[in-house]
Amino acid sequence: MEITYVVIISIITYIFGAITKCFVEQIPNKFIPIQNVIIGIVAGLICYFTKVEPDLLQAFVLCLVASMGAGGVADLSKVKESE
Repeated sequence: MEITYVVIISIITYIFGAITKCFVEQIPNKFIPIQNVIIGIVAGLICYFTKVEPDLLQAFVLCLVASMGAGGVADLSKVKESE
């Protein structure tokens, strides 16, 4: 069941990233957490309506934590590269 969350969040993140690259020239870093929250909410709704998670609140929390965690890991990798 947990791998389904990862797949859904990955697909939603890819779609949001592609949309952002197509329509926005350079997005400031301060808006990345907002994008991650939107990704978590959309992924939570998808998980709930596809019956991956029967509880809406739990779907939101799990997907928000996963999307924010993924954003944190991406930021850590950028910090490591810049050193």
